[in-house]
This record gives sequence, C-alpha cells and structure tokens, in this order.
Amino acid sequence: MSASHEQERGFEPATGDGPEADGAPGGRAGEVRTAFEGLLQIRRLTGAGSAAPEGVPAPWELHRPVRAVALALEAAGIPASAVGPSGERSAVGYRVCEGETSGSVRVEWAGPPGSGAAHDEEEALAGCATVVRRLGWTALLYRGPRRRRFLEVEPPTAATS
Repeated sequence: MSASHEQERGFEPATGDGPEADGAPGGRAGEVRTAFEGLLQIRRLTGAGSAAPEGVPAPWELHRPVRAVALALEAAGIPASAVGPSGERSAVGYRVCEGETSGSVRVEWAGPPGSGAAHDEEEALAGCATVVRRLGWTALLYRGPRRRRFLEVEPPTAATS
C-alpha cells in the first residue's frame, strides 16, 4: 500500500486479518505510538471527573471496540497475526474480531498450520488479557471449538449502564 493511500484512509490498528507489517523502521511504530497517545488523551479529556480517566474506555471506544482493543494490543508490542495474498494465515499473533454479543470483542491467538500457535495460545492470551484489563476492559478466557482458547473482551459494566 502506498504512503499516499495510507494517508487517505488514516491509521488502522492491526487486527490480525491484514497483511504482515512491512518492517520499515520507525514508520508503523511511530503511527501506533501516536494513535495510542491520542486514545489516552481522549480518555483524559472525556473522563476528567474520574479518579483514573486513563483506566476507563472512552465513549468512542465503546462504539469501535475492535479498533480500540486492536490498538491497545499493538501499542503493547504484542504481534498481530497476518493473512497472505491468497488468504492463508502467514504470521502468529493476536486476531481481533467482533464478539458474540453487541459491543464485545473476540481475541484469538492465530497462526499458520504447524506454527505452534495453538500450543502458545494460553500464555499469549493471558498477556493480551493483562493489557486490556489495565485499560479498563473486562476480559474472560474461554475454550471454544476444537478446544481452542479465546478472550471475550467487553467494556466494564459501569461504562455500559
């Protein structure tokens, strides 16, 4: 993707369903850092009356939870999975998608066949849960089909009432 096309679309956090990062030094890391600092600033401004405004999702996050959770994970340095040109999984990492219920997010640990992603998922998802919980989200670990684990991430109860 060209730089001008990326600027037209704006910044999009890695959900684990896109192409692998290009590995260009500084570029993507700087964008992620700027976007995450923006998220924290929005939290400070919208939660000014709260004792810990950075620890509660802002209203815009509640309307775009997949984007908010993906940004938090990417900013924490957790690798995102990726998909190759023909649709095959090409990298091991988190995958963020819409959850079962409205406003929830599902976080999986995905990778290409034979990559060991299934073996590493419990520890990796525990790390993902730590990141999102620190930012005020509720994260519960479940076991789904084929005994694969996943996180269900939801806003805190107070944020939805």
